[in-house]
Parts: sequence; C-alpha cells; structure tokens
Amino acid sequence: MSKYYECPKIGLADRTWPDKSITKAPAWCSVDLRDGNQALAIPMNLKEKQEFFDILVGMGFTEIEVCFPSASQIEFDFIRSLIEGNKVPDKVYLQVLTQAREHLIKRTFESLKGAKKAILHLYNSTSTLQREITFRMSQEEIKTVAVNGTRLVKSFLSELPDTELLFEYSPESFSGTEIEYAVELCQAVRDAWYEGGLPSNVSKQIIFNLPNTVEVAMPNRYADQIEYFCRHIGDRDNVIVSLHSHNDRGTGVAATELGLLAGADRVEGTLFGNGERTGNLDIVNTALNMWSQGLDPKLDFKKLPRIQEVYERCTGMKIAPRQPYAGELVFTAFSGSHQDAIKKGMDYMNTGNNHAGPWKVPYLLIDPKDIGKDYEAIIRINSQSGKGGVAYILHTKFGYELPKMMHPAIGKIVNDVSDGLGRELDSKEILDIFVNNFLNVRSPLCLVSCTTAQAAAAEQLNCNAVVLFNGTERILSGTGNGALSAFVHAMHRSGINGFDIVDFHEQSLGSGASTEALAYIGIRDAKDSLFWGAGKNTDITTAGIGALVSAYNNLLRNRSE
Repeated sequence: MSKYYECPKIGLADRTWPDKSITKAPAWCSVDLRDGNQALAIPMNLKEKQEFFDILVGMGFTEIEVCFPSASQIEFDFIRSLIEGNKVPDKVYLQVLTQAREHLIKRTFESLKGAKKAILHLYNSTSTLQREITFRMSQEEIKTVAVNGTRLVKSFLSELPDTELLFEYSPESFSGTEIEYAVELCQAVRDAWYEGGLPSNVSKQIIFNLPNTVEVAMPNRYADQIEYFCRHIGDRDNVIVSLHSHNDRGTGVAATELGLLAGADRVEGTLFGNGERTGNLDIVNTALNMWSQGLDPKLDFKKLPRIQEVYERCTGMKIAPRQPYAGELVFTAFSGSHQDAIKKGMDYMNTGNNHAGPWKVPYLLIDPKDIGKDYEAIIRINSQSGKGGVAYILHTKFGYELPKMMHPAIGKIVNDVSDGLGRELDSKEILDIFVNNFLNVRSPLCLVSCTTAQAAAAEQLNCNAVVLFNGTERILSGTGNGALSAFVHAMHRSGINGFDIVDFHEQSLGSGASTEALAYIGIRDAKDSLFWGAGKNTDITTAGIGALVSAYNNLLRNRSE
C-alpha cells in the first residue's frame, strides 16, 4: 500500500541501549494539570486543580507543569493562587508552558512572580509535517523562531530575581523531526540561552524535552533518536534530556523505557495516561514497572486507590478495568488454574520467613499490598473459576481452611451456581453455598444428642446417640477407640452404613472465648465416590460428628438425584 510509509531509520549501527538496564529513577514531571487538563471535555476548576496538585505533591513529584498561563484566565489564576497562598512546598518546581511569542512570554513571567522555584518551558513545532503543511516554513525559519523565543525569555529574566529558574525547550514533534536538524536546533537554542551569561538565580543546566508527540514509529526508533541526540548535543553534563511520550501506537510506556536506556534523564507524563488523542505516557505504569524490577521509582503509590479516586472525580475520566496496576481487574483471576497458582504463591509467601524474601506469586507481578490494594479482590469467582479460587475466598475472607481434597466438591457447586445465574458471585454468596451444602447439614440425618463414656475395654469409648433419620427417631450405640469411631460403629450397627472415612481435618476458628472448632470429613461409598461435610461447634468432638453427619447427608442426596 502507498498511503502510509515507514518512518526513516536512524543511522546508528553501534547503538548501545539494547544491552543496558534502568538503574535509577528519572526525574519525574507531571503534566496532568496542563497537558492532561487540556484534553478533558470539561477542564478542572480551581478547587479540583488544587486537590489534584496536592495529590501529586503527596506522591513525591518535585516538578509539576501546572498550567499554560497565557491560555486562559483560570490557568493564570491557578498558578497565582498557588504562589500567593503559599501552597507550594519549597522543593517543588512549578513548570509553565509558553509558545515563542512575546506577549505570551510576558504573561507567563507575570504568572510566576513570587515563585520560589520554576521551570520556564518554551516550545515550537519542528517536524517535517508541521514545517511543510502547518507553517510552510523552512528549517532555518523554524530555528529562528526558537532562537528568538529563547532570547525573549532571557529578556524577561530580571522580572524574577528571586526565583530559582530552569529553562526547558521542546522541539515539538521531535519524533517526526530529522534527527540531525533536531540536534542543530537545540544547539542553537542553547547558544542563545548562554550568550551574554545568566543571572545567578538561573541554572546553567538546560532541559531539552524531546516529545514523541506522535508515535510515528516503533519504540526502538525513538530510542535510537534519543541515543543519537545524547551523543551529539555536546556539553552533556549541563543538558537534562527529557522524554515526553504520547501513546498513538499504544507503546508510550515502551518508548519511554527504551528512551531511558538510551540516555534520557527525565520523564514527563500523566497519571493513568490522560492526554490528547490516545493519551500521554502513563507515569503510574512506568514507575510501577520499575518497582516490579526492584528499582525504587521515588514516587509513592502506597495509597493508589485514593489517587485513583481523586483522579476520576477531578477529571471525569474512568480508569479501564484492565489498566496496568490500577484497573479493577488487574489483580483478579477468574481462571481456575490461575487461581490455584496464586493461592499456592500466597501460601508460600506466608510460610516461615518467605514474606521477607523475593516476591514469588505466579501471575502477580507485584504485591497488591504495596499499592494499597486489598487481597480479597485478587480472586473473584464466576463459572470459569477453579476450586483453588473458591477455597482461597473461604480462607482469606472467612477463615475456613478447607482440606485440598475437598476443593473440587465446593468448587463444582459454586461454578454450577455461577453458571446458572450467568454472573460473578461475591464472597457472601460463596459462604452461603458452603454453609448450605457442607456445614452442619441436618437432613435427612439429624443428630439430636450424643454422649460418650469409658468402655469396659481399655482405650475404648461407648457412644450413645439419638438421631432423626427421615423424620424417624433412632437410638444408636456403638464402641470405638475414639468418639468419632464409636459414632461410626453406632451408625453401622443401626443400618446407617455404606461408607468409609477417608480424610479428616480439624482447625480452630476465632480466638479466646469465641474460639470454635471446625472439622472436615471426607467419606467414600461403595462406588468409590467421595463426599464431604463440615462441622462447627465449641466442642471438637461434636464438630467432628457434625462433619460426618454432613458428609453422609451429601452421600444420601447424591443417591436420590
């Protein structure tokens, strides 16, 4: 096809970025309040902007692009409210954006008066398409716009004598700009910035922000562009190379990660990727990717659900259920095999000192607790779910430690109910299914009373019990080496038989005076079918007999179906 064409390659045969690792966190700059805000159908008001700003500060951002002061009165008023209200921590740089026009630059400097720290961000479009189609200007003419804009910024520096100032320049649509020209352009901007010297309050370092404004190629091409730029810009110690990726191809995070490998020092982006068209870089995704590899991103996500709540309320945007790390379903497993593996991983992490060691839970890239997520949301149950997931819910939510051999029995019933309803089941519904089908089941066999006493033979007990069987009272008696075996003997003597106990487990539930005993019993009939029951009582003997009665009732129910 001839309608589209491949982006030109960068002649970088000796690239080094593929063999590198990200070894330290970049400087992060949030552009939520400017780039993200301009992409909203209803931009944030002053109150919402302030709340969002406070969230960003709380996360640890020290560079925040708060507005485009000359774009509207609310933008100008917001930055003035921050400065005049003394709402900016000493460590935070307020970043403001302006085009290379004198009246816009003047208005921008007016907005910054009294700021302690600021980044003045100047930009103009430089790509081939912008030059040829939008502006119809040559490379030299575009460079003149950038250089003159830089000189205009310098001419206003005396307006901010007490502000610690950094200068940032963006060749907008860097990704679509010839790389040699992009370097030449930025060198010309730097020369203009340095000519005649700088006031003492202005940093000698300059930020060159290289926007992947439109993802015109695969992420590796962007990485090549960044490495080429880093190699050729010169005076590298005084240059902060910044990335600003958009997500047109859905690879904004990948482009940023490869750009960092290629030598970039700084990243601009938004929470959850909000921005024009397909969005900006998702800083949450990128930073937590680093976290998952054992690298501290220097941003705090311990209260991610709170951050999400503020984001959605202030922007009116919704976080997708499958959004990495933040989505409602990303720490949820419906598949039975996934649920089983997660449960085993969680059990492993809770054994001995494993909780202090490396994270080893299949299917979960990070520990949800690290970002304020709740474990009970990890495994959710529908008709696709497996036995391990149901057991996990009963254990983590309600404390029932079902033996592994029992998992298929409860799993099948839960899956059948979910399938019949055509929806997911919540934890309360799962508990109800367990209780109704397995716990202290009293029909058609119901235990009325049971007593034990020492038998004549050593280490033997006599059992005397009263039961209702299909509504008819029976008196049972038997002998065994324990209360449970004596009750089984009593059942068999009265004709309630056709089974053998094959598995028995017990546990305590609760603590102190409220502790209850739980027992789980599996029995096998003559056809080798396995049936389960559970019993709960303050007395362990009664709980065990209750579990046996429940199991036998499930055997009888199966016979009648």
